Amino acid sequence: MIIKIENVSWQREESAILQNVSWEVNQGEHWCIVGLNGSGKTTLLNMINGYIWPTKGEITVLGKKFGEFDLRELRKSIGWVSSSLQQRLRGNETALNIVLSGKFATIGLYDKTQQEDSEKAYDLLKLLGCEKLANRRYDTFSQGERQRVLIARALIASPDLLILDEPCTGLDVFAREQLLSMVEKIAKQADAPTFLFVTHHIEEIMPVFSKTLLVKDGQIFKAGDTQDLLNSELLSRFFDSPLEVERRNERNWLTILGNP
Repeated sequence: MIIKIENVSWQREESAILQNVSWEVNQGEHWCIVGLNGSGKTTLLNMINGYIWPTKGEITVLGKKFGEFDLRELRKSIGWVSSSLQQRLRGNETALNIVLSGKFATIGLYDKTQQEDSEKAYDLLKLLGCEKLANRRYDTFSQGERQRVLIARALIASPDLLILDEPCTGLDVFAREQLLSMVEKIAKQADAPTFLFVTHHIEEIMPVFSKTLLVKDGQIFKAGDTQDLLNSELLSRFFDSPLEVERRNERNWLTILGNP
């Protein structure tokens, strides 16, 4: 069991952000989490990482039950790529140092590294098609290049769980497709971590993400096999708008019918 969430709620002041959420992720599954802005996706991710504590309910991640394990240690087994992390990185850092810092979960590289660490960091940059960036400054990268470097950073510690929080935000269509292709390639590897891919664009859901979680208004709207959930009838109810879903090249494309 990678993630087990049982009857979890989280309340901020008088507002219920998450309500009675129960969800399981098993070994070997790659999940996509879909929801509009404000649906509760980010709160759910913060809980999985142990940054916020449930108001009620129980959470177990990678076999570690919250309240019985040091969550700082748990986070070393979780890779997380998000726009908030991207904004915290220093512009004068090289790609190689940024990737190496992922081994220590630090912003900036302060610890001594070995030659084998540098070799692994370079190999990860090469895997993601950006080895040419190894010694260049972060502030010279395009948005797509920054996302690839962050994914390499998340992978260097060989995490058991990798969370990609809307990684395609700000990318043009070509950079987006390149990134999605690389993510799918990594997820298909035999030693790949379990992936959680967060988006509100269903066309970004690659075939490797065989499971989907639909989050709406702080609750689980539906969870199950991707091919069963991404259909016109169910998504029209989920988004409260008439929609048509067309399947092309093993991906789903959404068209809004009439006024949302």
